[in-house]
Amino acid sequence: MNLLPLLVVWSVLVLGVLALFVWRQAVARNEDDSLHVMHGVITQQTSLAQKLDVLDKWGKIMTVVTVVVGLLIAAAYVYGQFAGRSSVGA
Repeated sequence: MNLLPLLVVWSVLVLGVLALFVWRQAVARNEDDSLHVMHGVITQQTSLAQKLDVLDKWGKIMTVVTVVVGLLIAAAYVYGQFAGRSSVGA
């Protein structure tokens, strides 16, 4: 069983999670933690908060998918090793 294509897919997922992390950090760099009461600043803070919420949601989804795919690849590898040894002994 050749796991190389699956590892390539998993690596792309890991790079996607890292890219989302870097993107979120870049967006959050402009965040102002203090609350301003001027109208223009409030809408800017609200817009930035909404962007961060979307990035957080996709970051969580991508992280869960990446972990699950990694575990499935690991399980396939272990199963392949187990199946290969049992056929050698027969």
